[in-house]
Amino acid sequence: MNALEHQLQYPFNDSMPEAGRAMEVAPGVFWLRMPLPFALDHINLWLLRDEIDGKHGWTVVDCGITSDTIKQNWETVFDSVLDGLPVLRVIVTHCHPDHIGLAHWVCSGGERKRWDARLWMTLGEYMQARVMAAGDGSNAGGEAAARHFARHGLNDQDSLEKLRNRKSYYSSLVPAIPGQYRRLREAEGVKIGGKTWHVVTGFGHSPEHCALHCEETGVLISGDMVLPRISTNVSVFDIEPEGSPLALYLESLGRYEAMPEDTLVLPSHGRPFRCVRTRIRQLREHHDARLAEVREACAQKPQSAADIVPLMFKRQLDIHQMTFALGEALAHLHLLWLAGELKRTQHADGVIRFSAA
Repeated sequence: MNALEHQLQYPFNDSMPEAGRAMEVAPGVFWLRMPLPFALDHINLWLLRDEIDGKHGWTVVDCGITSDTIKQNWETVFDSVLDGLPVLRVIVTHCHPDHIGLAHWVCSGGERKRWDARLWMTLGEYMQARVMAAGDGSNAGGEAAARHFARHGLNDQDSLEKLRNRKSYYSSLVPAIPGQYRRLREAEGVKIGGKTWHVVTGFGHSPEHCALHCEETGVLISGDMVLPRISTNVSVFDIEPEGSPLALYLESLGRYEAMPEDTLVLPSHGRPFRCVRTRIRQLREHHDARLAEVREACAQKPQSAADIVPLMFKRQLDIHQMTFALGEALAHLHLLWLAGELKRTQHADGVIRFSAA
């Protein structure tokens, strides 16, 4: 959790929308909050008043996982919040299940098939979603994920077996992906409700994350790239085993540092807040501190990603949290390794460890 959270401003204090209800946070911009069955127990979704080709309606930003509870909440929203107007398009910030899981269902108008709306995403996110939905595993489970984390020090056989058995994890939360989409690109201006929202792509958390910034109203829909209370997960997974997502993420943060400090940030998790530059500085300092811990540990003796996890996460982790913790530990190790500060060696037990170069 963010120990410096008091440096941020929360314009709505503790107010938040109830399930199936919406709360206006800027002119024509409404906040929805849906439950998640994880330690991170909610996701924020956004409704924007819109008009496309003379037709009035709504743009939806992100959808939640596929679950009966979230479907019921959306049905309430469709019936009581939309003023009888249709959803005209669905923008999904990135491919993770809590964002794209119900996109196919929302695009098609819910249980009663009220409309046929287009999905809008970046190419990288759409294709990654299609890959994970079509495969027999994902970053969070399956045989490939188990082998990946075993190479990096996860030696508990019960945990590895749980990982192998999670091969349908992604498809259980994202049972379908719309077969067509419209591509979003960096710096593209999207007209929503008469305002221009510029696409801000970000990397490291996911392949080509899309945030939306409206300079005219001073509002940023930040997705998972900038969160107020927790740091965005940045992980090395099996699909890109020599990747450096933390370097990509830190570079991407520069795109938010030019925004005015009083920008209203609408994050996917946590409450809307201001002081975006302050939050970026906090995130940079957080990762600087974790990198310093990793350097010190690797200077003392070779360290696997599993060895680093207790330094970075000082609490008990379930298997879902452990995959992200291991991936994040490895992201910090990889940044230093690829910068030439560490060397990596695969030891006789098959585990990859890092030590001072």
